[in-house]
Amino acid sequence: MGGSATLVLCASLAFYYYVSLLGFVEIVRAQNGTTLASEVRALNSVFSQWGISANNSVTKWNISGEPCSGGAVDSTSHEISNGNYNPGIKCQCDGTTCTIITLKVYALNVVGGIPDELWSLTNLSNLNLAQNYLTGPLSSSIANLTQMQYLSLGINSLSGEVPKELGNLRNLIVLAFSSNNFSGPLPSELGKLTKLQQLPVQCNLYKAGVACRKWEHYTYKIIHLHSYFDSSGVSGPIPPTYAALQNLQTVWGSDNELTGSIPEFIGNWSQLGDLRFQGNSFEGPIPPSFSNLIKLTSLMISDLSNGSTSLEFLKDMTSLNTLILRNNNISGSIPSNIGDYPSLSLLFLGNNKLNGTLPAQKSTSLLNIDLSYNELSGSFPSWIDGQGLQLNLVANNFTIESANNSVLPLGLSCLQSNFPCYRNSPIYSNFAIKCGGPQITSSNQIVYERDNETLGPATYNVTGTNRWAVSNVGRFGENNNAQYSSFTPSQFTNVLDSKLFQTARISPGSLRYYGLGLENGNYTVTLQFAEIVIPSPPTWQSLGRRVFDIYIQGNLVFEDFDIKKEAGGVSFQAIQKAFTANVSENYLEIHLFWAGKGTCCIPAQGTYGPSISAISAVPDFIPTVSNKPPGSPTSKKSETGLIVGIVVPVGVDIHNQGFTELAELLGMDARPYTFSYAELKAATEDFNPANKLGEGGFGPVFKGTLNDGRVIAVKRLSVASHQGKSQFIAEIATISAVQHRNLVKLYGCCIEGEKRLLVGYLAPEYAMRGHLTEKADVFGFGVVALEIVSGRLNSDSNLEEEKIYLLEWAWRLHENDCEVELVDANLLEFDKEEVKRVIGVALLCTQTSPQLRPSMSRAVAMLSGDIEVSVVTTRPGYLTDWKFDDTTNFMTIDTPNVENEYNQFSSSSATTAADPGHSPINAVHEVEEVIGEGR
Repeated sequence: MGGSATLVLCASLAFYYYVSLLGFVEIVRAQNGTTLASEVRALNSVFSQWGISANNSVTKWNISGEPCSGGAVDSTSHEISNGNYNPGIKCQCDGTTCTIITLKVYALNVVGGIPDELWSLTNLSNLNLAQNYLTGPLSSSIANLTQMQYLSLGINSLSGEVPKELGNLRNLIVLAFSSNNFSGPLPSELGKLTKLQQLPVQCNLYKAGVACRKWEHYTYKIIHLHSYFDSSGVSGPIPPTYAALQNLQTVWGSDNELTGSIPEFIGNWSQLGDLRFQGNSFEGPIPPSFSNLIKLTSLMISDLSNGSTSLEFLKDMTSLNTLILRNNNISGSIPSNIGDYPSLSLLFLGNNKLNGTLPAQKSTSLLNIDLSYNELSGSFPSWIDGQGLQLNLVANNFTIESANNSVLPLGLSCLQSNFPCYRNSPIYSNFAIKCGGPQITSSNQIVYERDNETLGPATYNVTGTNRWAVSNVGRFGENNNAQYSSFTPSQFTNVLDSKLFQTARISPGSLRYYGLGLENGNYTVTLQFAEIVIPSPPTWQSLGRRVFDIYIQGNLVFEDFDIKKEAGGVSFQAIQKAFTANVSENYLEIHLFWAGKGTCCIPAQGTYGPSISAISAVPDFIPTVSNKPPGSPTSKKSETGLIVGIVVPVGVDIHNQGFTELAELLGMDARPYTFSYAELKAATEDFNPANKLGEGGFGPVFKGTLNDGRVIAVKRLSVASHQGKSQFIAEIATISAVQHRNLVKLYGCCIEGEKRLLVGYLAPEYAMRGHLTEKADVFGFGVVALEIVSGRLNSDSNLEEEKIYLLEWAWRLHENDCEVELVDANLLEFDKEEVKRVIGVALLCTQTSPQLRPSMSRAVAMLSGDIEVSVVTTRPGYLTDWKFDDTTNFMTIDTPNVENEYNQFSSSSATTAADPGHSPINAVHEVEEVIGEGR
């Protein structure tokens, strides 16, 4: 066929398909109808002013300029909640005409006002403009949207008064205008919205793309961060017309300037399941009518002024899951039937005037209890040793018996209401804390002690020296996995000590630090802050406001403190505040308190509450005390560490048995944190065999997870190991004193009777010569590489003799040019050359001399094939020099005597010579075993 004929045919076909396509479009239009011309103009104008357009390349709506097409009219209801369908619309068609009933412009950082053209889309029943940067007032023309059922305007920067015309939207089921900059009162006209169920839905946004629960009668799901009119800026009393809102199920009204008494009529909102009034200016008491709210699952009220409330109204609220009634001047006793609340999991009643004793019973679901700063007394019931329980009883008057030491976290006796530790006999004159992070020495040589222990919803911690303590109360909304510290890799250019601000201790409620045993007098207290979570504007993420109060010695020194505001409205800027405090009873209290103000969920769920980077307190007088811990000649601290061959968080647990063991621990220069045995038992699921990582000469190692989510490795020393108390403490001292940039932290320790739990891998150069090099981690990597290839531990006594020790076996196979026999028998297919490469690199990494080992960067280059594997021909010295038949004839090894009881390699130890189990070669094998256990 000629070229001309071909062109003619192609053109004909193209015309045919073009006509067919037009016909298809017309068929679609005929079936679905055409969008009203006025709505097309309005929608185009709104999108144009906001600088956005239909994303039709993915979801195929607005096809050929027709908005009500493709995804906008199909039968699927989920597409508009899909991130790709944003901005998006949904239409309702009658065959000839289509109208827009849903409009979503969500979290696109749209900047500017709301165009008037939007209010001409009078058929809208669902409108979601949340999480943008919309500014200006909300027009009274919103009254045109009489079909509206679900209206979400939250997380913007809208201003002016909330328009009373919202009261005309009688079909509203959900209304959300939280986290804006409105002012003035709540419109009384909203009392006409008798169909209203939520102001709006509560959302758990733990993962991107997770949608909230479906709104009733809603055609799609919407992602929200939070709900209601919290943080909206409204003020004044709640209008009496709201008594008509009988269908309300969820009300969040925190962080406003609501005044007057909490209305009695709220007790008639019988469908209410979630009520939150925190961070307002309400007067007490809590209305007795609240006893009618028997469907409540969550009740949060705080900071009521005046009036006194008892907890009698709670008697029938047995559906409660969360109860937070803090700082409300509540008196009387805790309800004796609290154990009959089967779903109650969180009970926060701190900062009240409760008296009496703890209830005799509690439900098994109740695991987070704060009763701090009350007037409770008496002894403890049996349930305080429950597994997984977090119980904060700071600043009460309990009788603390010796039996309680086995179940309660250490230090409560120091934190009772009169803070008795070193009372009238002070020993300290200053303290400095690196809040939420590791020990840091600042440029002006201040040593900020580490504060990176595990905190949770109701916890406290006292340092081993009783120099300072910390108490935390609060849970980050519905985020049960939240951490109580934050981190940023960002550099801070306005300070010399950037690292001081890269970590921070955070709290969703009440965070207190205590200086204990201080000499009386005036002190300068310096608090250092930086906002490292909420970004700078202008994005919706920057709309978050972190607001909290600062108290020192019980006095309010800064109300509504906003870190970013203090830094000139920008984030990642270090700021410090200095205050003068008088110590008159040998203790100092610094209290950072979230009074319910500020946003709760921007830029993410649970972003609120105090955040602090560092604290220091120095005397304004010449001290007369030693400022040294008891039994210690120096107050110098060493950063606690642990050498491991792979990056795995590891932990040590030793519960305090009595004053003797504690005294020895306190006498160490680097004192480890002490966990309770119960805490580690819970973390490892009662040392479940399924969590067992391995077993070495001194006992098994178990994987565990602490309450804050940290994964740890817990070594449970066997009684049969014959490792005595002194050797054990010396071992902790040795590990704790080692400092190296490649160390993984030793989290802590615990002794309880004969129970001892510990994690001692030492590289050969430290085992033999008592010092570390940059190549300690390279040795561990080599061992792990061999374990991966072979699919076995580095020592296994169940194998034949020549295979018991992995390194020896690997060398024997290498010397006989049969490395591939090392490969895991379960591996059916593999590349022999790759295996030889990995083994060759591993043997280089495990050389005795650090100088003979490659750097990690070189090891990686050899593994990836970028460079050739260096030739290795001779076994390491620790596999050759220590071979002998007569255990009474041994080599002398020059090892510094760190602690004779601990040092297995000391040439002066006759026990080492006489006991084959402690020969140098076996000692190295034990080192290898512990490497495997640390995985």
